[in-house]
Amino acid sequence: MTRLPLWEEAKTPTGPQGDVQSVEYETVQIPVLVVGAGAAGARVAIELAEAGVEPLVIGKRDHGDAHTTWAAGGINAALGSLDSEDGWTIHAADTLDEGHFINDPMAVELTTSEMPDRIRELDEWGMGFDRTENGRINQRYFGAQSFRRTCFVGDRTGEAMLDALVSKAQSLSIPYRENVMITRLLSDGTGVHGAVGYDMETGEFLLFETDHVVLAAGGYSALYNRHSSRDDENNGDGPVLALEAGASLMDIEFVQFHPTGMVEARYGDDWAGRLVTEAVRGEGGRLLNANGERFMERYSPDQMELDARDVVARAIAREIREGRGTENGGVYLDISHREDQYVKDRLPRMHERFAELGVDITEEPMEVAPTAHYSMGGVDIDFETGETGVEGLYAVGETVAGVHGANRLGGNSLAETVAIGKLVGEHVAEQIDGDPSVPTTVKTLAEREFRSLKRLAAADGTERPQQLLDDLGDVLWKHAGILRDEASLRAGLREVQALRERTADLRVEGDRAGRDFEFAVDLAFSITLAEALLESALRREESRGAHYRTDYPEIDPDWQRNVLVDAGDTGLELRTRGVPEPSEEIQEAIEEGHELDYHHLE
Repeated sequence: MTRLPLWEEAKTPTGPQGDVQSVEYETVQIPVLVVGAGAAGARVAIELAEAGVEPLVIGKRDHGDAHTTWAAGGINAALGSLDSEDGWTIHAADTLDEGHFINDPMAVELTTSEMPDRIRELDEWGMGFDRTENGRINQRYFGAQSFRRTCFVGDRTGEAMLDALVSKAQSLSIPYRENVMITRLLSDGTGVHGAVGYDMETGEFLLFETDHVVLAAGGYSALYNRHSSRDDENNGDGPVLALEAGASLMDIEFVQFHPTGMVEARYGDDWAGRLVTEAVRGEGGRLLNANGERFMERYSPDQMELDARDVVARAIAREIREGRGTENGGVYLDISHREDQYVKDRLPRMHERFAELGVDITEEPMEVAPTAHYSMGGVDIDFETGETGVEGLYAVGETVAGVHGANRLGGNSLAETVAIGKLVGEHVAEQIDGDPSVPTTVKTLAEREFRSLKRLAAADGTERPQQLLDDLGDVLWKHAGILRDEASLRAGLREVQALRERTADLRVEGDRAGRDFEFAVDLAFSITLAEALLESALRREESRGAHYRTDYPEIDPDWQRNVLVDAGDTGLELRTRGVPEPSEEIQEAIEEGHELDYHHLE
């Protein structure tokens, strides 16, 4: 399987301006290339630098402006600041339970056991956690967690975390290159020898020669037309880069729909789907339908608004579908029963954001509806090393699958980035042995890709890349959203294939430094990922976590398996694999049956 037809078949003008055979590019030779400058990439790079290896970190945006900053509510670690009976094994049990036991148990154990030390480390690096009266790192409730274990910095936790990581990286003088997009890894299917891309500000082509590439490039939730990501991030480039290099993807069908995104009809296009942090519910926020009923009493009387995200999202969707939603297609989230100053102190960003829109959340409710938020699926890796099965290629963060299973605990995404990021950095550092050994074919492969990119930039058909991305988002929301069935998924696949055919008639305006070209590059990744999502959702004939099939509405014990996707010669190839058993100490914590009692908040 290849993306080349998307670019090779694009219409190009004739004459001198259509000459795409000659290419100029900059070559950079480095021991390790880290693709992605959010928390996961930064933590890998810090570990490499402290081991004496100088990596190059590249990001698609300005330094410090990564998607990590959009993670608001908190980061999990069993510190026991408020609930001394909590421990990492209970954190692991909660994570496996929320993931409906198709998580990689080793990934869960490594993440949860590492996190107390990683939180103390971030604290030492200046993250500035909120504190209890006795000076301990404060912790709040988050959905489906047995104890208060979510550490936080108001409702700007991700931003504070990335600031601390970037500051630490700068103290180590880690090289960074901003506004660079990687378009392809240079691989023979067994090993990587570099990567190619372009400078998004100048359009200059770039060849990175290296034997070690770490993908930390995010997930794919922005493929949906209603999502909590920036439109130009999380569109599947990380997983697809790995897939095309010979790695396997896993659990692509599992997309988390966060229960509370801002409602477009109420707040406008610029805010459509933007996240209303789970911290609002963690601090006691209540969900109400248009009739003023606290409807979670019907769906989850014990855990209420703090049940698992998939449960709350489906409850909201049902209220709307059955006519109890607002006229704008949402429900209400109300925190106004809390003291005004408490809300301003604990949720400062939410208070400020809604105040800009004329809503005082200390006095009136917010209007919310589910939004695509996080992708549990991604690259299949060995979590002790980050290895993908392709020599020299590693992955970490939301680009990978395994920690979260069928549904993610809020606060675990930030945890995974630093816990696994450190371990991957340690392992990669041990693999460095002198300068990269780059085969002579690398330049040939790179120049082939650059010529394809030149053809793409010169495409003069009729189809606009951004419109095709918008259409793809509509297809996924309609056919692979909160509720799914076979007929709809198959219809979605047909529509995605039709979109792929339309890419043969692309029109790209402007030069390679323009947004049109960026959208065209994104489109190739996004269509491939969308096909993997729909095919995987079709294969999984059950309902589990965030994947809900109305034609198979129950969880099936025989489907306690992972769905893997590989790139075959003629298209995607799917297979399944059983899930290992957790360790004895985690199994004991599972059997103890710890569970959140929401009513502690009342």
